[in-house]
Amino acid sequence: MPTVGRHLALLLPLLWATLLPWSAGATQQSFADWLHGVRREAAQRGVRPQTLEVALAGLAPIPRVLELDRKQPETTLTFQQYYERVVSQARIEHGRRQHEENRLLLGELTRKYRVPGQFIVALWGVETDYGRITGGYPVIAALATLAYDSRRSSFFRQELLHALRILDEGHVQPKAMLGSWAGAMGQNQFMPSSFLSYAVDHDGDGRRDIWQNRGDALASIANYLARVGWAHELDWGVEVVLPSPYLADRSATRPWLVWQDEGVRLATGRPPPDPLLLTLVLPERGAQNPAYLVTQNFQSLMRWNRSNYFALSVGLLADAIAAGR
Repeated sequence: MPTVGRHLALLLPLLWATLLPWSAGATQQSFADWLHGVRREAAQRGVRPQTLEVALAGLAPIPRVLELDRKQPETTLTFQQYYERVVSQARIEHGRRQHEENRLLLGELTRKYRVPGQFIVALWGVETDYGRITGGYPVIAALATLAYDSRRSSFFRQELLHALRILDEGHVQPKAMLGSWAGAMGQNQFMPSSFLSYAVDHDGDGRRDIWQNRGDALASIANYLARVGWAHELDWGVEVVLPSPYLADRSATRPWLVWQDEGVRLATGRPPPDPLLLTLVLPERGAQNPAYLVTQNFQSLMRWNRSNYFALSVGLLADAIAAGR
């Protein structure tokens, strides 16, 4: 939990018993009783008693986590505003340095997973600024807070149970299991369920350490993309200029030659992606806004985060990193 005075820490369970439920729809069950149910379910799934004792001892909800969950920003950004925040020139330059400094590791990962290094680095950069900003919330407490709350209790309860399994398998110590307020962990910000499905023990030490082990973190990114369908022979997409007026569906998919016949032109000097099937992506409406034709690899990036803004930014950052080699 966040740093508090010793006496306040002792009083927190009593305070929460009187302050909860937090909203009209919140569960009426006390946190202690609810946590007992979690402990029982985790034990039924094979998590050892000693792991549960250490992980759940003194556990209390984190008020700040609920505050952040309730008050997520509603400001609508344009794609250009989002892109400028996520893909700054400083991040591009840092990405190029990281790509060079990790050249041998990335080469190994590219050969094994058939994912180009610039995409591994780009996802690393967008998620945590190359491992610099990974979150300081204790994952077990953050997930327990969100799971006890009624809004998305089922989802976060499962993530909490997955997190307890990760601890039980010895991949990380409880005090080092830190992440975002929503439970995303490590240098690649995997949720516990994603960790169990995609995290990799790259150096063979018996632990999948995405917090401190750069090899494990980057290999886990590569493994994720490979597992969700990354095609090594394809690019992700290319910016194009549409004829005006243009009435095609925002998600139309056609071969490049058909797009070309309709008056679509490449916006840069990059080679055309002929003869692939390409899907039109328009992050915003309007003749002055950018347009992209994307391959199935774009959909792999979308599996990571279901946001056109996110996937486009990762692809463009990867291009910028590769251009600096």
